[in-house]
Amino acid sequence: MMKKAENIIVGISIGDLNGIGSEVILKTFEDNRMLELCTPVIFANVKILSFIRKNFESIIPLHGIDNLNQIVIGKVNVLNLWKEGVDLNLGTNDEKIGQYAIKSFVAATKALKDGEIDVLVTAPINKYNIQSEDFKFPGHTDYLNQELEGDALMLMVQDNLRVGLLTDHIPINEVASHLTEELIFKKIETINKTLIQDFSINKPKIAVLGLNPHCGDGGVIGNEDDAILKPALKKLFEKGTLVFGPFAADGFFGSNQYENYDAVIATYHDQGLIPFKTLSFGNGVNYTAGLNKVRTSPDHGTAYDIAGKNKANYNSFKEAVYLAIDVYNSRNQYAEISQKPLKTKEKQL
Repeated sequence: MMKKAENIIVGISIGDLNGIGSEVILKTFEDNRMLELCTPVIFANVKILSFIRKNFESIIPLHGIDNLNQIVIGKVNVLNLWKEGVDLNLGTNDEKIGQYAIKSFVAATKALKDGEIDVLVTAPINKYNIQSEDFKFPGHTDYLNQELEGDALMLMVQDNLRVGLLTDHIPINEVASHLTEELIFKKIETINKTLIQDFSINKPKIAVLGLNPHCGDGGVIGNEDDAILKPALKKLFEKGTLVFGPFAADGFFGSNQYENYDAVIATYHDQGLIPFKTLSFGNGVNYTAGLNKVRTSPDHGTAYDIAGKNKANYNSFKEAVYLAIDVYNSRNQYAEISQKPLKTKEKQL
């Protein structure tokens, strides 16, 4: 079936079936207006989603398909990846369920890589029950980084608030040893590029937070800020990247300084994620910048404690779908402009 030019195919990996993933997916597409923006394809099984749908008394129609050539524009498509029944115990950690989550994710990633879907939105997984001999990755991002072109970087987004990380899932006592000029250059250049091509910001301004309290207070509380961060940022600025800092992290968000920048880069995970999740109020999105394909996810986990209780807030997942569509459109527009630069009229003598 030919795809309408304006209708984006959004692939969705199902995540942990014992968590809230299925609930937030179904709630997102209960609003028919979503189907005017995109056509979803859920990588799972239509029978199990129909069962879950009844649990939430949802009336959303599901269209089961057996291959991606059967996608119907304007419907909620469910690609049947397996035929067997699956025993669910909502709210519990189950290794068997983890394997279905990975089966969905791997298939959706392949479809993204092959161009059979336009963007990928991933529902939450349990990073412990997904591990196996065939899948030894800490989570979604590391696998995507292997399968797709580019260097993946987690960028948390909520409206004009964008928070990236120099280091992500590493122990706090290893952060300083990972901060190198090469890493700083790579991460900041990636974020600068994504702000331009994916968020249509012509000359992005980027703030970087210091590693130590008060940026080390001149070496009294550590010398990494003076010895590593400042020289690297200075070199980038001299090359034309509008990067500023390092800034003392403790008052940066509380004083609303972040509003003066298009992105903020934290030196380690919690330094960036705690203020982001405090400010985003459950509407944040995890965007994987730096890759040749578009992937987003909600900013929450499986939430086993409320799974199956019809209490899950679907705003973050809905925003993840919106952002995937926006980035896809922005990236295509940027590519078109880059290939066809505007011609300037020569001055007549």
